[in-house]
This record gives sequence, structure tokens and C-alpha cells, in this order.
Amino acid sequence: MALASSLQFIQSNNLLLPRLHPLKPLKDYKIPVAICCNNAQITSCASVEDESQIKRREALFQTAFAAFSLPSIVPLAIAETAVAEEYRTYSDDVNKFKISIPQDWEVGSGDGSNGFKSVTAFYPKEASSGSSVSVVITGLGPDFTRLESFGNVDAFAENLVSGLDRSWQRPPGVKAILIDSKASKGFYYLEYTLRNPGESERHLFSVLGVANNGWYNRLYTLTGQFVEEDAEKYGSEIKKVVSSFRFI
Repeated sequence: MALASSLQFIQSNNLLLPRLHPLKPLKDYKIPVAICCNNAQITSCASVEDESQIKRREALFQTAFAAFSLPSIVPLAIAETAVAEEYRTYSDDVNKFKISIPQDWEVGSGDGSNGFKSVTAFYPKEASSGSSVSVVITGLGPDFTRLESFGNVDAFAENLVSGLDRSWQRPPGVKAILIDSKASKGFYYLEYTLRNPGESERHLFSVLGVANNGWYNRLYTLTGQFVEEDAEKYGSEIKKVVSSFRFI
């Protein structure tokens, strides 16, 4: 999905979209669909929810937005070490994470705007459908010290995916289906699909973790995705990349 069509989709569905800068040269890197609630909806909940519930809701939708929208992406110098012959390890010593990516994948970084602290994208050179893996880092308030601050993994996954689903609208919008969710070693792992009417199904894997950089807590949202017709070509690679994510 090209940048222009992504923006048209968001605008046609009245979805919240922060201002995006034009993409800097990274060929035709595709920005996934952004789906989010609007600020008015969050504000209107204040009369019926306590402050902690509102914070959780805002953080949840921030997570959803982080998973599906990227600010401008620019080429990035790679700090890497060799692993298996087909893969290399990308290490971000500033943001304290590492991930294994195929040797021929390209890497880009975001400008840190739109409330994001850091955005890094990994994608195949020849991909034309938006198959990619992205790591988005956002700041958290002091109340959010671990993932359980958002609720258990099943509740978190259900809330996230149901918040993305628009299949109940008339005419129907995006259909979101949760496939699996689990918690392991301090991370939440989610698997789900998104299908916009008339378009191919998009398969997504997300990994979420919370870490402190010495000053404040940060939420790491890694999302790998591929479209249905690219499952054989990129599905296995993207699963391996997603499963390799670690803090350092």
C-alpha cells in the first residue's frame, strides 16, 4: 500500500492521523494503515472513568497507532554483527535493543516526531506490498512500569484488536481478527490479521516490552507484517526477525 493510498484510506475512514512528513528517499517504502481512536472519544470518557483507566486507554491506542504509522523514514547507518550466514544482528546501543535481520534487508530511521521517541524500520529491498518490520519507542508515564500495567496479555490483545476493527461499520471498514496472544519473559506476543474491503489480508505479529532508559519508562512496539500473497516469500523471514527481538 503506497503512502498516498494509506492516507486516503485513513481520511476516508475518519481516522486520527498526526501530521506526517513526506518520505525521504527510501524507494517505495510502504507505511502500514494507521487506525486510532480520536482525542474527543478519550476526553469524553473522563466523566465515567477514573484517571488510571484513561491513562491505560490512551496508552493502548498510542500502541495501536505506533504499530501502524511511521513518521518520515531516512536511511540509517547500521551497527551490526554477523550471526547466521543469511542474517545479521542490528544493535541499537542508544535505545538498547537488538534484532536479527536478513543480510539483504534495508534499514531506515524516523525523525522522532509525532510523540515517538524513536522509529526504526527494516524491509526487503524488492518488497512492493509493505512487508516490513518496525520498532517504535514511545515514552510512558510513571504509572506504567511493566506490561501488566496495561492488563494481562489476553485482555490487552482483545482491547487492541477490537479497537482496530471497523467491520461493524456501514459500509464495513477494516476487519481485525485476533489469532493468538501470549506473555513470555517480560514480553507480550500478539498475532492478528487486518483486511480492508477489496484488499488483501495483512498478517501481523507484534512484540511489546517496557524498559527504563535511566530517566523514564518506554514502551517498545515491534510489528512485523506481510500481505497474504507474500506469505510464502516473506512470512518465515518476518517471523524469525520478530522472534529475535531482545533488550540489551
